[in-house]
Amino acid sequence: MSITPEEKTRLMGEYATKPGDTGSPEVQVAILTSRIATLTEHFKTHAKDNHSRRGLLMMVAQRRKLLDYLKAKDEGRYTDLIGRLGIRR
Repeated sequence: MSITPEEKTRLMGEYATKPGDTGSPEVQVAILTSRIATLTEHFKTHAKDNHSRRGLLMMVAQRRKLLDYLKAKDEGRYTDLIGRLGIRR
């Protein structure tokens, strides 16, 4: 339940804070959000896949930690990111 390398490259280009940026919280959260959306679609047809559900919960927790970090460091970047991704209404 992973994303394609092309999708990952697109997300890095779209959410990077500078050229060549692959590790900023914005890029990491965008990649995790894409993976979470993919797994959520997977669970619509495979409701009893508990092994993947555990991975999903770990990804959601990791995304939450990254967002909490970003919010503590720079509130403006945080609000911009959640607005662009459409999470945490």
